[in-house]
Amino acid sequence: MSIDPLNALPSSSNGLYETESTTLGKDDFLTLLITQLQNQDPLNPTDSVEYTAQLAQFSSLEQLSNVNQNLEYLQLYQASINNAQAVSFIGKQVLAQGNAIQLNDGVADNCEFELAADASGVVVNIYDQAGNFVKALEEGAMQAGRQRVAWDGTDQNGNTVADGNYTFEVMALDGNNQTVAVTPFMTGTVDGVTFREGTTYFIVADQKIPIGDIVEVVATQDS
Repeated sequence: MSIDPLNALPSSSNGLYETESTTLGKDDFLTLLITQLQNQDPLNPTDSVEYTAQLAQFSSLEQLSNVNQNLEYLQLYQASINNAQAVSFIGKQVLAQGNAIQLNDGVADNCEFELAADASGVVVNIYDQAGNFVKALEEGAMQAGRQRVAWDGTDQNGNTVADGNYTFEVMALDGNNQTVAVTPFMTGTVDGVTFREGTTYFIVADQKIPIGDIVEVVATQDS
């Protein structure tokens, strides 16, 4: 009797062992190989060539299993390094994709954005933390590329608004009154770092910014 361990699966009815797994690991492979030798027909033993091939297959399976385990360790090691490096960004100022701005002591961050094409008219709307409209900044024509618009910290009626976190929205049209794509950017100090489901987030102006959205480190707090 010859049993091919690559095509044989463990069964709960054969008394060898019971398992809910459908994956054949290297231990299962070795168990089946030994079982094959123990139950081979003495009058028709396993062919030496076939046996050697099965041993080679087992060796390859074991090596692949070890490689997979080492890759998992390497992934965990790399994640720990990335997390440690991310913590070093606390206290630094960064530029990231986002539309948040802060108003401190009546001085607001610039509204920074990038236009995909030349625009004949650009309007920047400011909103408070609750999403209420605050002010519209009409800027006229702008060229494609990185742009910035200053906000004086007042509402539509010219009244000074309270310090805090705000957001902005950019609407741009080209000469044919077609919408121009806009990518907003924000600057701010990294107040903390959090890790969720394998992703690192920087906490900037009470917003969680994925590390992949960070464009550049602008400066440190002390500079």
